[in-house]
Amino acid sequence: MKQLSVLIIGLVSVSYVSAQNLDPVIAKSSKINQSAAQSQQKIDKISDQIDDKLQQFKSVNKETDGLKIYNLQLKKQIENQIVEMQELNDSIDKVSVIERQITPLMLRMVAGLEEFVSLDIPFLADERAQRVSSLKEMMDKSDIAVSEKFRRVLEAFQIEMDYGRTIEAYTDTKEVDGRVQDVDFLRIGRIALMYQSRDGKSLGIYNKESGQWDSLDSSYSSKISKGLKMARKQMAPDLLTVPLFAAE
Repeated sequence: MKQLSVLIIGLVSVSYVSAQNLDPVIAKSSKINQSAAQSQQKIDKISDQIDDKLQQFKSVNKETDGLKIYNLQLKKQIENQIVEMQELNDSIDKVSVIERQITPLMLRMVAGLEEFVSLDIPFLADERAQRVSSLKEMMDKSDIAVSEKFRRVLEAFQIEMDYGRTIEAYTDTKEVDGRVQDVDFLRIGRIALMYQSRDGKSLGIYNKESGQWDSLDSSYSSKISKGLKMARKQMAPDLLTVPLFAAE
């Protein structure tokens, strides 16, 4: 019994000694684990920072690629604009030359139109003379663009051209039998210009050969009346007999 007690005491002593020897190891191990945990936290933090930097790098690279494409497109646009500016400058130079050439041309056109009207059969004399006069006044104005002047000159020529292929009836005054009275004029293109008094008793036609008005007999009264109705769209177009002057 005495020996057993000694053995137990010895085991307790050994256990106590072993525990004392393990405490530093356990403490050291705990410090190592703490240090490892801290190191792992640092590693995780660094890894997150690296991921963030990598994402930023990718984003910057993507933005840089987009800027390169955008700059390349801008470069092409600028080059095209430079070419267009050069073409525009060339066009401006050409326009200046054309303007210097077209103004004398328009002046000749207006003068030619004035002469043509004066030599033509005398229909709508006041209206046509006023149109030519307006063109002459316009040519002296500096606040009207050359393009607008040219448009108006061409418009006047177009009006004169249309007279040659239309039939027209209008009322105006004319001296008949020694007194001025209202008469109905009938113009058939530039082939014939006739008139008839309101009472139908006086008839006449312009003689282009003599430049004078010739009287017509009463047999033409119905023909002129028919032509006036056709010109005023009061009846359907039909054949119309008019006197013509044969060239000698």
